[in-house]
Amino acid sequence: MSDPSALGTAGPIAEASHDLATAAPEGPDTPRSLASDAWHDLRRRPLFLISVALIAVLLVLAAFPQLFTSVDPTAGELARSRQAPSAQAWFGYDLLGRDVFARTIYGTRVSIIVGVLATTFTLLIGGVFGLLAGFYGGWVDNLVSRFTDVFFGLPFVLGAIVILSTFRESVGGDAVGITSLVVLTMAVLSWPVTMRIMRSAAIAARDQDYVRAARALGASPARVIWRHMLPNCLAPVLVYATISLGSFIGAEATLSFLGIGLRDPVVSWGVMISEARDYLRVAPFLLLFPAAFLAVTVLAFVMLGDAVREAFDPKGR
Repeated sequence: MSDPSALGTAGPIAEASHDLATAAPEGPDTPRSLASDAWHDLRRRPLFLISVALIAVLLVLAAFPQLFTSVDPTAGELARSRQAPSAQAWFGYDLLGRDVFARTIYGTRVSIIVGVLATTFTLLIGGVFGLLAGFYGGWVDNLVSRFTDVFFGLPFVLGAIVILSTFRESVGGDAVGITSLVVLTMAVLSWPVTMRIMRSAAIAARDQDYVRAARALGASPARVIWRHMLPNCLAPVLVYATISLGSFIGAEATLSFLGIGLRDPVVSWGVMISEARDYLRVAPFLLLFPAAFLAVTVLAFVMLGDAVREAFDPKGR
């Protein structure tokens, strides 16, 4: 038979342990994951809230430009050439008599699409190479690192001039083809940064206990990389992605300004700035409005990237 005194002692202890276990998740000191802790910190940052609000407005402009203007951005009338802003055209008319306000609104879509696609391809290329180099190490790491150094030695503008000048004739005047060529050019010249960030995160992750346990249990390299390493290496890469997205939008405008990027009939801020550069003194509004939208967009993504970086950095809290 069991001892009654022992039962009497174990009962209150078991009940107290059950109460503590039940109440623990509701306590203020309950540990959170890195993502939830970062999100909790982001919601209290004015920088993050302002940048998200600006980006949300820009995304609405890009997705539904017809809600803000009913004017065709490609319809021009030479009689209205370079007319100043008025009640009929808030931002005035360009050289061909096209509404600058309508072109600025519709240009949001192309500029953001180019930035998103360039960022996506950059993350895919750099992320894959970085994960492989960090996971396998050895000769794989050396080979990928030396291959990356070759691209690091190429200046962005010079490399873009060479690539776009060489392959532009193959796509002709097709707007989709030129846009795709610009996106791929920016991705090819920018992926080494992502590769080095992902490689550093992968090297730190491969020595963790959960990776060693997965490999000891017989998990394949593909499963270890996809299920265990990738989720824990994404944070620094995503921080870089938020900042680089704005940089790619600015890079597209730079290439278009130099005459090697997007061209008419594509409607983008870079194309508008390129068309306005020869009329800065006589019609400064042609440059002012698309440049202002471009600056605000780049600033919003840079602010978002800074806020996310600080939230994911434990030393900053």
